[in-house]
Amino acid sequence: MGELAVLPVFFALKGKRVVLAGASERAVWKAELLNATGAQLDVIAADPCDAMRVLLAACPNAQLVERTWQPSDLPGAAMALVDAYTDDEASTFQAAAKAAGVPMNAIDNPAFCDFQFGAMVNRSPLVIGISTHGTAPVFGQAIRGRLETLLPANIQAWAQAARRWRARVVPLDLPFHARRRFWERFSERALGVSDMPPRDDEFEAFLDSAKSDEAVPTGRVTLVGAGPGDPDLITLKALRALQGADIVLYDNLVAPEIVDMARREAQKIDVGKRGGRPSCKQDDITAMMIAFGKAGKRVVRLKGGDPMIFGRANEEIAGLVAAGVPVEVIPGVTAALGAAASLQISLTERNLARRLQFITAHAKDGRLPEDIDWAALCDRGAATVVYMGVKTMDALVAKLLGHGMDAAMPAVLVERATQRDERRIVATIADMPAQAKLAHPDGPCLLMIGLVFAPLLIPHAEAAGAAALYT
Repeated sequence: MGELAVLPVFFALKGKRVVLAGASERAVWKAELLNATGAQLDVIAADPCDAMRVLLAACPNAQLVERTWQPSDLPGAAMALVDAYTDDEASTFQAAAKAAGVPMNAIDNPAFCDFQFGAMVNRSPLVIGISTHGTAPVFGQAIRGRLETLLPANIQAWAQAARRWRARVVPLDLPFHARRRFWERFSERALGVSDMPPRDDEFEAFLDSAKSDEAVPTGRVTLVGAGPGDPDLITLKALRALQGADIVLYDNLVAPEIVDMARREAQKIDVGKRGGRPSCKQDDITAMMIAFGKAGKRVVRLKGGDPMIFGRANEEIAGLVAAGVPVEVIPGVTAALGAAASLQISLTERNLARRLQFITAHAKDGRLPEDIDWAALCDRGAATVVYMGVKTMDALVAKLLGHGMDAAMPAVLVERATQRDERRIVATIADMPAQAKLAHPDGPCLLMIGLVFAPLLIPHAEAAGAAALYT
């Protein structure tokens, strides 16, 4: 084991005496924390602050002794804290605590502490402590915030169920492996992505599974939207699904940083479909999900953007349902909304876009689809986002112009929307194919068309004023 700066331990203080010497504003939080443990709290202070008086008045297991602390106050205490403003006072208290055999803490003065209070995630009886050994408390709080996002909403209910169910499991005298299987099934369910509280009938289900050597845990597949590219745009629910996955099947458009969010032990398989290059067929991907799900694996099918926007999700869901494999969908930020946020352009700007439409310019055969509603696309009162439109852009723009779209209609091609290397090409719709060829985009692109994009084409113009040039 590597160096351990501090030993993480947890004190059970219920019914035990704890001394807090001093009662300024900064000591109130410590008093509240100690009271929450069920300790018998003695606060000794000659001049307690008003907030401390209010707190202790509401704490039946606490008492206020209004005088200066004395060494005779410490013997027999489970722990002691001092609210000292000078090193001399802290040192004197430390010596008295040592003589009494009581571990002590000097608030906000780690040099005189036998132990420290770290940041905490409180889902009691589940309690997580974070320590930076007193070097960076704010960093510890930031870590706590990140951990909070990883825990399912009902984790406290599961921790409480563990306490109740342990009392039911112990008398059964199960073999070691059966007990372990019970708690493995429990943990899989508690840390799953459903965010559901435990049900009483699940105890028997876990128990039946634990008793059977041949029991195979129920697998499931979760279709997860990875968002447009920026790792910070992934949802908390998606992150929890990745943290609980056994298998991650990911598209090649998903940022590597997002794939890396999966737990270290998960098997990660690239199933991205690449135009004109060897890649997985859709039927093969669905077959893999079914096979892994039936084997009891927790599978995440990680898709760029949102699974339900041009993600062929219906085909995968239908295959899984037909095979009897449970499936769930976690939405993501679709690329169009990520690009709009990056551009800081509303896709539904009043008076300019009364309608928003998403289309794909890529049919199964790789060509421009023949069944597009060209009148809708040429509507001057609409904002249009074209997915997968680079390869068919010449044909698309020719059709638009042929059906009456103004050649000066503003357009923007956004490559790798929301990512650090995002690139934008702004032009009129008539000029866009030529400008795109000059730029040679090689990442995922969106073609966005409409009067709402006029401010990008005419720098420094107000939206309404710029759009007026096209109306």
